[in-house]
Amino acid sequence: MIDEPSRKRTDARRNRHRIIEVAAETFAAHGLDVPMREIARRAGVGPATLYRHFPAKGDLVAETFADQLAHCVATLDAALADPDPWHGFRTFIEKVCAMQAEDRGFTAAFLATLPDSLATDFARLRDHHVRRFAELTRRAKESGQLRRDFVPDDIKLLIMANGGVGAESPAAARAASRRLVALLLQSLQAHPTDPPAPLPPPVPMAW
Repeated sequence: MIDEPSRKRTDARRNRHRIIEVAAETFAAHGLDVPMREIARRAGVGPATLYRHFPAKGDLVAETFADQLAHCVATLDAALADPDPWHGFRTFIEKVCAMQAEDRGFTAAFLATLPDSLATDFARLRDHHVRRFAELTRRAKESGQLRRDFVPDDIKLLIMANGGVGAESPAAARAASRRLVALLLQSLQAHPTDPPAPLPPPVPMAW
């Protein structure tokens, strides 16, 4: 027979897992503006239970996207290890924008200003990511393949543009994102190929 403390611990773990699962789905679909009470409702727990596990929204955001950010950092490290700086830069942009097309919440979390008090692995990994992207940019410029006036903060413009892609289905949104990113990357090349590389197929877009 399971004693009462063990049952409570099991219930707490189950609730925490359910909250994170629902938060990931909700943030991915709607961004970070979803109220905490709505996440609690969708997870089937009371607000008190939610706040017991995650006292602030920043705590929930950090926990929800920790794995995605770690994957993003690993992708960046792989890009830096690429012997061709432009190929590494291009591949990283493509993969990050593909992640964004799949999950709006992760990009919103990455760009969000989290509270200074939130000294989490998420915040530290994000800072590491920013420093390493600056290094990736420097290498691509020094190779002569990335235009000299590109600055690391321009990645935010790329992400914001990619985030504005809307389509009738997730598959169409991903396809539209690939085409947009191809256009953007061609504009970033210091010496574009002539003729330029063909773009991914166009996607019907609603006006």
